[in-house]
Amino acid sequence: MINPQYQELANLLINHSCTLKKGEKLLIEAFDVPEEMVIATIRAARKAGGLPFVTWKNNLILKELISETTDEHMDLIGSVEKFRMKNMDAYIGLRGSLNISEMSDVKSDKMAVYQSKLLQKVHFQERVPNTKWVVLRWPTPSMAQQANMSTEAFEKFYFDVCCLDYTKMAKAMEPLRKLMNRTDKVHIKGPGTDLRFSIKGIPAISCAGEHNVPDGECFTAPVKDSVEGHIQFNAETLYHGTVFNDIRLEFEKGKVVKATGSDDGKINEILDSDEGARYIGEFAIAFNPYITEPMKDILFDEKIAGSFHFTPGNAYDMADNGNRSDVHWDMVLIQRPDYGGGEMWFDDVLIRKDGEFILPELKGLNQENLM
Repeated sequence: MINPQYQELANLLINHSCTLKKGEKLLIEAFDVPEEMVIATIRAARKAGGLPFVTWKNNLILKELISETTDEHMDLIGSVEKFRMKNMDAYIGLRGSLNISEMSDVKSDKMAVYQSKLLQKVHFQERVPNTKWVVLRWPTPSMAQQANMSTEAFEKFYFDVCCLDYTKMAKAMEPLRKLMNRTDKVHIKGPGTDLRFSIKGIPAISCAGEHNVPDGECFTAPVKDSVEGHIQFNAETLYHGTVFNDIRLEFEKGKVVKATGSDDGKINEILDSDEGARYIGEFAIAFNPYITEPMKDILFDEKIAGSFHFTPGNAYDMADNGNRSDVHWDMVLIQRPDYGGGEMWFDDVLIRKDGEFILPELKGLNQENLM
Protein backbone atom coordinates (compact mmCIF):
# COMPACT_ATOMS: atom_id res chain seq x y z
CA MET A 1 0.00 0.00 0.00
CA ILE A 2 1.34 3.43 -0.99
CA ASN A 3 2.06 5.92 1.82
CA PRO A 4 -0.78 8.51 1.61
CA GLN A 5 1.74 11.37 1.85
CA TYR A 6 3.59 9.98 -1.17
CA GLN A 7 0.33 9.79 -3.08
CA GLU A 8 -0.61 13.36 -2.12
CA LEU A 9 2.76 14.64 -3.30
CA ALA A 10 2.60 12.60 -6.52
CA ASN A 11 -0.85 13.99 -7.28
CA LEU A 12 0.46 17.53 -6.73
CA LEU A 13 3.35 16.92 -9.14
CA ILE A 14 1.14 15.40 -11.84
CA ASN A 15 -1.95 17.61 -11.63
CA HIS A 16 -0.67 20.98 -10.35
CA SER A 17 2.97 21.15 -11.46
CA CYS A 18 2.83 19.30 -14.79
CA THR A 19 -0.91 19.53 -15.51
CA LEU A 20 -0.43 16.21 -17.29
CA LYS A 21 -3.06 15.50 -19.97
CA LYS A 22 -4.29 12.33 -21.63
CA GLY A 23 -1.72 10.91 -24.03
CA GLU A 24 1.16 13.13 -22.86
CA LYS A 25 4.53 11.45 -22.30
CA LEU A 26 6.17 11.98 -18.90
CA LEU A 27 9.80 11.23 -17.97
CA ILE A 28 10.31 10.49 -14.27
CA GLU A 29 14.02 10.84 -13.47
CA ALA A 30 14.70 9.40 -10.00
CA PHE A 31 17.93 9.79 -8.02
CA ASP A 32 18.23 7.76 -4.80
CA VAL A 33 14.53 7.90 -3.87
CA PRO A 34 12.25 5.13 -2.56
CA GLU A 35 10.71 2.89 -5.21
CA GLU A 36 7.37 3.55 -3.51
CA MET A 37 7.49 7.24 -4.47
CA VAL A 38 8.33 6.39 -8.09
CA ILE A 39 5.44 3.94 -8.19
CA ALA A 40 3.08 6.54 -6.69
CA THR A 41 4.13 8.99 -9.43
CA ILE A 42 3.65 6.38 -12.17
CA ARG A 43 0.15 5.61 -10.87
CA ALA A 44 -0.78 9.29 -10.64
CA ALA A 45 0.43 9.80 -14.23
CA ARG A 46 -1.63 6.86 -15.49
CA LYS A 47 -4.70 8.09 -13.63
CA ALA A 48 -4.35 11.40 -15.50
CA GLY A 49 -4.13 9.50 -18.80
CA GLY A 50 -0.42 10.11 -19.27
CA LEU A 51 2.30 7.73 -20.49
CA PRO A 52 5.04 7.43 -17.84
CA PHE A 53 8.68 6.65 -18.59
CA VAL A 54 11.30 6.15 -15.86
CA THR A 55 15.06 6.56 -15.69
CA TRP A 56 16.59 5.30 -12.43
CA LYS A 57 19.85 6.94 -11.33
CA ASN A 58 22.31 6.69 -8.46
CA ASN A 59 24.64 9.50 -7.40
CA LEU A 60 27.59 7.20 -6.67
CA ILE A 61 27.35 5.75 -10.18
CA LEU A 62 26.94 9.23 -11.68
CA LYS A 63 30.05 10.38 -9.83
CA GLU A 64 32.02 7.44 -11.23
CA LEU A 65 30.89 8.29 -14.76
CA ILE A 66 31.87 11.96 -14.36
CA SER A 67 35.21 11.46 -12.61
CA GLU A 68 37.04 9.99 -15.63
CA THR A 69 34.84 11.28 -18.44
CA THR A 70 35.99 12.90 -21.68
CA ASP A 71 34.31 15.42 -23.95
CA GLU A 72 33.44 12.67 -26.43
CA HIS A 73 32.10 10.30 -23.77
CA MET A 74 29.87 12.83 -22.01
CA ASP A 75 28.77 14.36 -25.32
CA LEU A 76 27.43 10.96 -26.41
CA ILE A 77 25.66 10.42 -23.07
CA GLY A 78 24.17 13.91 -23.40
CA SER A 79 23.02 13.21 -26.96
CA VAL A 80 21.26 9.99 -25.90
CA GLU A 81 19.53 11.70 -22.97
CA LYS A 82 18.60 14.70 -25.12
CA PHE A 83 16.96 12.38 -27.68
CA ARG A 84 14.81 10.87 -24.93
CA MET A 85 13.94 14.31 -23.53
CA LYS A 86 12.93 15.59 -27.00
CA ASN A 87 10.25 12.90 -27.07
CA MET A 88 8.72 13.93 -23.74
CA ASP A 89 5.91 16.38 -22.99
CA ALA A 90 6.65 16.58 -19.25
CA TYR A 91 9.44 15.85 -16.78
CA ILE A 92 9.57 15.17 -13.04
CA GLY A 93 12.98 15.11 -11.32
CA LEU A 94 12.85 13.24 -8.00
CA ARG A 95 16.27 14.04 -6.57
CA GLY A 96 17.51 12.36 -3.44
CA SER A 97 21.03 12.55 -2.04
CA LEU A 98 22.50 10.31 0.65
CA ASN A 99 25.61 12.51 0.87
CA ILE A 100 25.47 16.19 -0.08
CA SER A 101 29.25 16.26 -0.54
CA GLU A 102 29.38 13.27 -2.89
CA MET A 103 30.74 15.31 -5.81
CA SER A 104 33.18 17.43 -3.75
CA ASP A 105 36.28 15.57 -4.93
CA VAL A 106 35.38 15.48 -8.62
CA LYS A 107 37.90 17.62 -10.49
CA SER A 108 36.57 20.98 -11.68
CA ASP A 109 37.45 20.31 -15.32
CA LYS A 110 35.49 17.03 -15.28
CA MET A 111 32.51 18.71 -13.64
CA ALA A 112 32.67 21.42 -16.33
CA VAL A 113 32.46 18.72 -19.02
CA TYR A 114 29.39 17.23 -17.30
CA GLN A 115 27.79 20.67 -17.08
CA SER A 116 28.34 21.62 -20.70
CA LYS A 117 27.83 18.25 -22.42
CA LEU A 118 24.92 16.94 -20.38
CA LEU A 119 23.28 19.47 -18.05
CA GLN A 120 23.27 22.30 -20.57
CA LYS A 121 22.38 20.13 -23.57
CA VAL A 122 19.66 18.04 -21.94
CA HIS A 123 18.18 20.29 -19.28
CA PHE A 124 18.77 23.95 -20.11
CA GLN A 125 18.52 23.60 -23.90
CA GLU A 126 15.80 20.94 -24.12
CA ARG A 127 13.90 20.23 -20.90
CA VAL A 128 13.45 23.78 -19.56
CA PRO A 129 12.15 25.43 -22.76
CA ASN A 130 10.26 22.49 -24.26
CA THR A 131 8.57 20.47 -21.50
CA LYS A 132 6.27 20.96 -18.55
CA TRP A 133 8.75 20.23 -15.77
CA VAL A 134 9.12 20.12 -12.01
CA VAL A 135 12.05 19.21 -9.77
CA LEU A 136 12.01 18.29 -6.09
CA ARG A 137 14.49 17.13 -3.49
CA TRP A 138 13.65 13.96 -1.57
CA PRO A 139 13.96 13.90 2.26
CA THR A 140 16.76 11.76 3.70
CA PRO A 141 18.42 11.40 7.13
CA SER A 142 21.33 13.37 5.65
CA MET A 143 18.97 16.30 4.91
CA ALA A 144 17.56 16.07 8.44
CA GLN A 145 21.11 16.46 9.74
CA GLN A 146 21.63 19.48 7.48
CA ALA A 147 18.47 21.02 8.95
CA ASN A 148 19.51 20.11 12.52
CA MET A 149 16.30 18.10 12.94
CA SER A 150 15.42 14.54 13.81
CA THR A 151 14.49 12.31 10.87
CA GLU A 152 10.86 12.17 12.02
CA ALA A 153 10.58 15.93 12.57
CA PHE A 154 12.21 16.64 9.22
CA GLU A 155 9.85 14.33 7.36
CA LYS A 156 6.84 16.17 8.85
CA PHE A 157 8.46 19.52 7.96
CA TYR A 158 9.14 18.28 4.42
CA PHE A 159 5.56 17.35 3.63
CA ASP A 160 4.22 20.56 5.25
CA VAL A 161 6.58 22.58 3.07
CA CYS A 162 5.96 20.68 -0.16
CA CYS A 163 2.18 20.26 0.07
CA LEU A 164 1.14 23.75 1.16
CA ASP A 165 -1.68 25.65 -0.57
CA TYR A 166 0.07 26.76 -3.77
CA THR A 167 -3.16 28.15 -5.22
CA LYS A 168 -3.34 30.61 -2.31
CA MET A 169 0.34 31.49 -2.75
CA ALA A 170 -0.09 32.08 -6.49
CA LYS A 171 -2.90 34.55 -5.86
CA ALA A 172 -0.90 36.39 -3.18
CA MET A 173 2.18 36.83 -5.37
CA GLU A 174 0.36 38.27 -8.39
CA PRO A 175 0.68 41.90 -7.12
CA LEU A 176 4.43 41.36 -6.65
CA ARG A 177 4.81 40.01 -10.18
CA LYS A 178 2.99 43.02 -11.59
CA LEU A 179 5.09 45.42 -9.50
CA MET A 180 8.34 43.82 -10.65
CA ASN A 181 7.20 44.06 -14.28
CA ARG A 182 6.82 47.82 -14.02
CA THR A 183 9.97 48.42 -11.92
CA ASP A 184 13.20 49.87 -13.24
CA LYS A 185 15.60 50.49 -10.34
CA VAL A 186 16.24 48.06 -7.48
CA HIS A 187 18.28 49.08 -4.43
CA ILE A 188 19.12 46.54 -1.71
CA LYS A 189 20.71 47.56 1.56
CA GLY A 190 21.81 45.67 4.66
CA PRO A 191 24.87 44.63 6.66
CA GLY A 192 27.77 44.51 4.20
CA THR A 193 25.39 45.10 1.29
CA ASP A 194 24.69 48.11 -0.90
CA LEU A 195 23.56 46.90 -4.31
CA ARG A 196 21.87 48.68 -7.21
CA PHE A 197 20.63 47.33 -10.54
CA SER A 198 17.84 47.58 -13.11
CA ILE A 199 15.20 44.96 -13.96
CA LYS A 200 13.49 47.11 -16.59
CA GLY A 201 11.99 45.20 -19.49
CA ILE A 202 12.78 41.71 -18.15
CA PRO A 203 9.70 39.62 -17.27
CA ALA A 204 8.98 38.62 -13.68
CA ILE A 205 7.97 34.97 -13.24
CA SER A 206 5.90 33.83 -10.26
CA CYS A 207 6.62 30.34 -8.95
CA ALA A 208 4.01 28.46 -6.92
CA GLY A 209 4.81 24.78 -7.35
CA GLU A 210 4.87 24.71 -11.15
CA HIS A 211 8.62 23.98 -11.52
CA ASN A 212 10.05 23.46 -8.04
CA VAL A 213 8.70 21.70 -4.99
CA PRO A 214 8.99 23.22 -2.46
CA ASP A 215 8.33 26.61 -4.01
CA GLY A 216 7.68 30.22 -3.16
CA GLU A 217 9.57 32.84 -5.18
CA CYS A 218 9.13 35.47 -7.86
CA PHE A 219 12.15 35.85 -10.11
CA THR A 220 13.49 37.99 -12.91
CA ALA A 221 17.02 39.00 -13.95
CA PRO A 222 18.96 42.25 -13.74
CA VAL A 223 19.86 44.09 -16.91
CA LYS A 224 23.19 42.42 -17.55
CA ASP A 225 25.54 45.39 -17.23
CA SER A 226 23.49 47.32 -14.63
CA VAL A 227 24.68 45.74 -11.37
CA GLU A 228 26.80 48.05 -9.20
CA GLY A 229 27.95 47.83 -5.60
CA HIS A 230 28.56 44.94 -3.24
CA ILE A 231 26.68 42.16 -1.47
CA GLN A 232 27.50 40.03 1.57
CA PHE A 233 25.60 36.71 1.61
CA ASN A 234 24.71 35.20 4.99
CA ALA A 235 23.47 31.70 4.07
CA GLU A 236 25.85 28.83 3.44
CA THR A 237 25.72 27.61 -0.13
CA LEU A 238 26.46 24.15 -1.49
CA TYR A 239 27.74 24.11 -5.06
CA HIS A 240 28.86 20.87 -6.72
CA GLY A 241 29.50 19.15 -3.43
CA THR A 242 31.44 21.95 -1.71
CA VAL A 243 29.99 24.15 1.05
CA PHE A 244 30.87 27.85 0.93
CA ASN A 245 30.05 30.61 3.39
CA ASP A 246 30.68 34.34 3.90
CA ILE A 247 30.67 34.98 0.15
CA ARG A 248 31.07 38.65 -0.76
CA LEU A 249 30.79 39.91 -4.33
CA GLU A 250 31.74 43.33 -5.71
CA PHE A 251 30.30 44.52 -9.04
CA GLU A 252 31.23 47.04 -11.71
CA LYS A 253 29.10 47.39 -14.84
CA GLY A 254 27.37 44.11 -14.07
CA LYS A 255 30.53 42.04 -13.64
CA VAL A 256 31.87 40.43 -10.45
CA VAL A 257 35.25 42.15 -10.12
CA LYS A 258 36.07 40.75 -6.68
CA ALA A 259 34.83 37.60 -4.96
CA THR A 260 35.84 36.44 -1.49
CA GLY A 261 34.58 33.89 1.04
CA SER A 262 35.47 30.72 2.86
CA ASP A 263 37.50 29.44 -0.12
CA ASP A 264 38.57 32.34 -2.32
CA GLY A 265 40.41 30.10 -4.76
CA LYS A 266 37.55 27.71 -5.46
CA ILE A 267 34.95 30.52 -5.60
CA ASN A 268 36.96 32.34 -8.24
CA GLU A 269 37.71 29.12 -10.09
CA ILE A 270 33.96 28.56 -10.50
CA LEU A 271 33.36 32.20 -11.48
CA ASP A 272 36.13 31.89 -14.08
CA SER A 273 34.47 28.82 -15.68
CA ASP A 274 33.37 30.97 -18.63
CA GLU A 275 32.68 34.60 -19.49
CA GLY A 276 29.08 34.59 -18.27
CA ALA A 277 29.82 33.18 -14.82
CA ARG A 278 30.81 36.61 -13.49
CA TYR A 279 27.50 38.19 -14.54
CA ILE A 280 24.14 37.73 -12.82
CA GLY A 281 21.46 35.55 -14.44
CA GLU A 282 18.69 35.70 -11.82
CA PHE A 283 17.26 37.90 -9.06
CA ALA A 284 14.49 36.28 -7.00
CA ILE A 285 12.45 37.24 -3.95
CA ALA A 286 11.45 34.32 -1.69
CA PHE A 287 8.61 33.74 0.78
CA ASN A 288 7.88 30.09 1.61
CA PRO A 289 6.45 30.47 5.14
CA TYR A 290 7.65 27.08 6.40
CA ILE A 291 11.30 27.49 5.36
CA THR A 292 13.12 29.78 7.78
CA GLU A 293 16.68 28.46 8.10
CA PRO A 294 19.31 27.46 5.53
CA MET A 295 20.06 23.76 5.23
CA LYS A 296 22.58 23.67 2.37
CA ASP A 297 19.99 22.48 -0.14
CA ILE A 298 19.24 25.15 -2.69
CA LEU A 299 15.73 23.98 -3.59
CA PHE A 300 14.86 24.78 0.03
CA ASP A 301 17.28 27.62 0.80
CA GLU A 302 16.31 29.75 -2.19
CA LYS A 303 12.71 29.80 -0.85
CA ILE A 304 13.54 30.97 2.70
CA ALA A 305 10.95 33.42 4.07
CA GLY A 306 12.36 36.95 4.12
CA SER A 307 15.22 36.19 1.73
CA PHE A 308 16.25 36.79 -1.86
CA HIS A 309 18.80 35.11 -4.08
CA PHE A 310 21.22 36.62 -6.57
CA THR A 311 22.65 34.19 -9.09
CA PRO A 312 25.96 34.35 -10.94
CA GLY A 313 25.68 32.59 -14.27
CA ASN A 314 23.07 31.50 -16.77
CA ALA A 315 19.76 33.35 -17.17
CA TYR A 316 16.51 31.47 -17.76
CA ASP A 317 14.88 31.88 -21.17
CA MET A 318 11.61 33.03 -19.57
CA ALA A 319 13.37 35.94 -17.80
CA ASP A 320 16.30 36.46 -20.10
CA ASN A 321 18.94 39.18 -19.81
CA GLY A 322 21.11 37.53 -22.45
CA ASN A 323 23.67 36.04 -20.07
CA ARG A 324 24.88 32.56 -20.95
CA SER A 325 27.04 30.32 -18.78
CA ASP A 326 27.45 26.72 -17.68
CA VAL A 327 27.24 28.09 -14.13
CA HIS A 328 23.97 28.88 -12.31
CA TRP A 329 24.89 29.46 -8.65
CA ASP A 330 22.03 30.66 -6.45
CA MET A 331 23.41 32.64 -3.49
CA VAL A 332 21.02 33.53 -0.67
CA LEU A 333 20.77 36.62 1.54
CA ILE A 334 18.28 36.47 4.42
CA GLN A 335 17.04 39.91 5.50
CA ARG A 336 14.98 39.04 8.59
CA PRO A 337 16.02 40.75 11.87
CA ASP A 338 17.54 37.52 13.22
CA TYR A 339 19.96 37.66 10.27
CA GLY A 340 20.79 41.35 10.53
CA GLY A 341 17.82 42.84 8.67
CA GLY A 342 17.88 44.82 5.46
CA GLU A 343 15.82 46.83 3.01
CA MET A 344 14.62 46.38 -0.56
CA TRP A 345 13.61 49.43 -2.61
CA PHE A 346 11.89 49.53 -6.00
CA ASP A 347 12.14 52.86 -7.85
CA ASP A 348 12.91 54.64 -4.56
CA VAL A 349 9.92 53.08 -2.75
CA LEU A 350 10.59 50.77 0.21
CA ILE A 351 8.77 47.48 -0.51
CA ARG A 352 10.29 45.15 2.08
CA LYS A 353 12.05 45.82 5.38
CA ASP A 354 13.67 43.16 7.57
CA GLY A 355 12.07 40.43 5.46
CA GLU A 356 8.50 41.78 5.79
CA PHE A 357 6.63 43.30 2.85
CA ILE A 358 5.55 46.88 3.58
CA LEU A 359 3.16 47.72 0.74
CA PRO A 360 -0.46 46.73 1.58
CA GLU A 361 -0.93 44.81 -1.70
CA LEU A 362 2.14 42.64 -0.91
CA LYS A 363 1.39 41.78 2.72
CA GLY A 364 -0.37 38.56 1.66
CA LEU A 365 3.13 37.14 1.06
CA ASN A 366 4.28 37.69 4.63
CA GLN A 367 4.85 34.57 6.68
CA GLU A 368 1.78 34.72 8.89
CA ASN A 369 -0.55 35.11 5.89
CA LEU A 370 0.69 32.08 3.92
CA MET A 371 0.70 29.44 6.64
